[in-house]
Amino acid sequence: MRVLIADDHPLFRLGLRAGLEAQGLTVVAEVGNGEEAIERALTLRPDAVLLDLRMPGMDGLTCARKLREAGYRGLIALLTTYQEPALLREAALAGADAYFSKELSAPELKRRLLRVLAGEEHLLPPDLPTLTPREEEVLKLLALGLSVKEMARFLGVSPDTVKDHLEHLYMKLEAHNRVQALERARNLGFLK
Repeated sequence: MRVLIADDHPLFRLGLRAGLEAQGLTVVAEVGNGEEAIERALTLRPDAVLLDLRMPGMDGLTCARKLREAGYRGLIALLTTYQEPALLREAALAGADAYFSKELSAPELKRRLLRVLAGEEHLLPPDLPTLTPREEEVLKLLALGLSVKEMARFLGVSPDTVKDHLEHLYMKLEAHNRVQALERARNLGFLK
């Protein structure tokens, strides 16, 4: 597997390179920012691009999105010390295939990269709910604190229709009330 590493910390890049090469992977380039990562990835076409989530200038999410827009079809993995569930959804929307902790050992990182390439590991857990556009709209109104009647008026539907949307929303988010629904939605990245 040919890999490109993008991270703004030179010592981390050096250690990651040494660890991956010791596992038989080939590091074709290591860069310190997102702009360089895009340029080198599109030129060298590695099998995988490992992006630091937080880099100055262009962060890993933006870099992943721009790589996909430019036609890069290889594996994109975000590496981070942040393990917020909300970031998983943002990473998937940006086109990333994987989201790994920087605390993984090199053998474990290689194993997981190979699992992603084989389709055995996915970025988002299979039980992550998907919301319809209307449910997302109702969720945003819920977050604003609107009552059922106010939501109905805003959406131009009956209060019973809003209640139906809320019922589906609560079921998908495994919540029993407004507070639980909003907290779960925030943790899953549906709300900022």
